[in-house]
Amino acid sequence: MLRIQSPEGTRRVDIDNLAVTRELFEKVLNAFETIEYPFRLYGRRDKSQEIGSSDTKTLASYGLKHGDMIFLSPIAGAVQRVEQPTGNGKAKNEISNTSLSVSTPTTSMPGSKIPARSTVDEDQVDLLLQKMDGTVKRKRDPKNCLHGENSSCIHCLPLEPYDASYLKDLNVKHMSFNAYLRKLSSGLDGGKYANLDNISCRIKPGCTGHPPWPKGVCSKCQPKAITLNSQPYRHVDNIVFENPNLVEQFLHYWRVTGRQRIGFLYGKFDVHLDVPLGIKGIVAAIYEPPQESTRDSVRLLPDSRQSLVDRLAAKLGLSCIGWIFTDLVAEDVSKGTVRNFRNAETHFLSAQECVMAGHFQSLHPNPCRFSSDGYFGSKFVTVCVTGDAQNQVHMEGYQVSNQCQALVRDECLVPTKDAPELAYARQSTAEKYIPDVYYKVSEIFC
Repeated sequence: MLRIQSPEGTRRVDIDNLAVTRELFEKVLNAFETIEYPFRLYGRRDKSQEIGSSDTKTLASYGLKHGDMIFLSPIAGAVQRVEQPTGNGKAKNEISNTSLSVSTPTTSMPGSKIPARSTVDEDQVDLLLQKMDGTVKRKRDPKNCLHGENSSCIHCLPLEPYDASYLKDLNVKHMSFNAYLRKLSSGLDGGKYANLDNISCRIKPGCTGHPPWPKGVCSKCQPKAITLNSQPYRHVDNIVFENPNLVEQFLHYWRVTGRQRIGFLYGKFDVHLDVPLGIKGIVAAIYEPPQESTRDSVRLLPDSRQSLVDRLAAKLGLSCIGWIFTDLVAEDVSKGTVRNFRNAETHFLSAQECVMAGHFQSLHPNPCRFSSDGYFGSKFVTVCVTGDAQNQVHMEGYQVSNQCQALVRDECLVPTKDAPELAYARQSTAEKYIPDVYYKVSEIFC
């Protein structure tokens, strides 16, 4: 038994170990109802071991054994089978061209298409981190190390970038995303069975075993229930501004009018040396789009200059890496203090701000060749300017999890009116199916 993973899902095929690879291709073609030839099969996720269709080579010659996973990658220009109902209610096979015009993914173009894994153009910082060793070097401990200078032991061996105790000592709650990738590939299988699958809250189209929703749904097309969990990694570990005058100019509008303000951060990503295999966003400019603002709200207006700004930024080697907003209420104008109302007792980000952050992150996906979709998560950051515990103007950086991003993208999550810290999961209707959303609540009883 072999498992075949493809963009359409995972299937199982039963085949003899001494069978030729041509028979494997035929069984794979029959296992997937929506995939047509040509396609390629690989023994590894990174496409380093291609399995060719041959009448002489057997599965054993590729080292395949029971339970192994094979990765299917459609070739650009391939055709896809689509089940269309005929006039008499029966189904027939029709062919539709699925070749796409592939554009280079950039984080500065909202809604840009991400190509297939074979043509994924990853960010430069990710390519640099993939070439780095990433381990944390340790010096010889004079108390515990009983060996010479040229030897090493468990007390001085380099630590992995995802080592939990080391990150705890650094007060790092979430490991970097590239450290998480190293952790996935650290086992004996080298990450062969690791998956980076994007979360989907929508019914899979093309299921012909029953009438469409709301008249029918099955386990094949029904999205899985979501259990909200803390994400162990983060895509960006730090945010810095090249010049403090950037923030001062941005805050000038609030100081003069008392109204809130939103801006988009343009800059680039670089290696963050304070966190193993970390990434930092370097902000070089803040673009303030057309908007209507009050003392407690901001509404973005259509911006005809957005494409021009993106093109100018690209010529300077910059892209849109995040957004910034103010939530400031003056407390003492003479002292320059502001109120502090964002903390652990209330909230750090409101549900509406989380929905906005999830929307922006979905518009700026993170190119990733380890995902079957060609993208995974997002590097788009959120910066909130508010008052700290000392009533001084303070900035905090955030990102919502991939789960929140998926719930927002598929229109499953909406903010509440009476409690800004709470969000509401919609219920299924006749027009849209909403999966179940589970979460845990910790209560302290006195």
